[in-house]
Amino acid sequence: RTKPTDLVFIIDSSRSVRPHEFEKIKVFVSRVIEALDVGPNATRVGIVNYASAVRSEVSLQSPQSKAALLQAVRAVQPLSTGTMTGLAIQFAISRAFSAAEGGRGSAPNFKKVAIVVTDGRPQDGVKDVSARARAAGIEIFAIGVGRVDMGTLRQMASEPLDEHVDYVESYSVIEKLTHKFQEAFCVVSDLCATGDHDCEQVCVSTPGAYRCACRDGFSLNSDGRTCSACSGGLGSALDLVFLIDGSKSVRPENFELVKKFINQIVDSLEVSDRQAQVGLVQYSSSVRQEFPLGQFKSKKDIKAAVKKMSYMEKGTMTGQALKYLVDSSFSAINGARPGVPKVGIVFTDGRSQDYISDAAKKAKDSGFRMFAVGVGNAVEDELREIASEPVAEHYFYTADFRTISKIGKKLQMKICVEEDPCECKSIVKFQTKVEDLINSLQQ
Repeated sequence: RTKPTDLVFIIDSSRSVRPHEFEKIKVFVSRVIEALDVGPNATRVGIVNYASAVRSEVSLQSPQSKAALLQAVRAVQPLSTGTMTGLAIQFAISRAFSAAEGGRGSAPNFKKVAIVVTDGRPQDGVKDVSARARAAGIEIFAIGVGRVDMGTLRQMASEPLDEHVDYVESYSVIEKLTHKFQEAFCVVSDLCATGDHDCEQVCVSTPGAYRCACRDGFSLNSDGRTCSACSGGLGSALDLVFLIDGSKSVRPENFELVKKFINQIVDSLEVSDRQAQVGLVQYSSSVRQEFPLGQFKSKKDIKAAVKKMSYMEKGTMTGQALKYLVDSSFSAINGARPGVPKVGIVFTDGRSQDYISDAAKKAKDSGFRMFAVGVGNAVEDELREIASEPVAEHYFYTADFRTISKIGKKLQMKICVEEDPCECKSIVKFQTKVEDLINSLQQ
């Protein structure tokens, strides 16, 4: 079943969208409709087509049978003029979702959802009109294609942006988003039983929802999904520095994914003066320290600083960056603590334009634990040279930026520093646990 929803597709048919590409958008819209529980008292669908002007193709009060909607989608033709995205969103507020057009905004338990699909930079403003739409109770999903402006998508979309902004390289692969939107409207009673959750360890079902939990010895991170063994005492003290490739081959939309990757790992840490400290360095043709170890005392502040990081967009001097990591990042003047384990995570998407061997060796000889993460055109021999022993556990590679979150999950556990089992607190904790188990057995 799908939630009763007033759903309006707002689709860009400007001249940059070629006819065969527009057909791909129609296939995507049709596939989402096919999975919906469509009907006058269930989910209603509207379609707004825009370029320089805006045209209502299907209103929420149009015949709401699947067959009629799919036929109407097939009949939609591109307008092939400019890109007035703000005008289209304003049309959705004033017309498409209005009671006169079949909108049920005032009725309880009905959601209002707009899915915007665009491949260009709007010729008008979207920030204010999108804010008005969200204030009117419209949940906005923004799908960008090709050379779309990512900043525009974020201005349009509802929070949380991770769930409401999607990007695909071309219209030929837009269909891969179909499953996400089919699931977005589903009502499922036992999400854990269906596997429709993202819990790292344990899923606990509640009626129509779920919560994540962790196995013994792990604690739930602030993201509510992942688990961490990094908890308690000085045993988890850690100085962690990210060394991030900001070369032009990364591309702006992928640089945003790298930021998410960093914050995914930050989420698994216990950040404080006595536990984990995080530093961030970006490099391209030069090296720039974004913030040193210990500057930010909470996960929230670190993640905010990561999100604000601007993209350097030049060359790939990985050797120079590694030398900076060894000479500066882990120095006391930049916040490093004596006697605390040092971990470096190096992220790159291409071959280094300078020599890396000496700096990579010096980092490992200095006792730093080095992880190497490569994407796309990264050279695996270079990744292995950077990575600590055993190399297989310290280097990762993927061809696609969109899969780096999977690497992030693996790294979350690997960077944990185990507590010393001989430490007094650990022995007391172990003894208490054993006594509790013996008591329960005796009962």
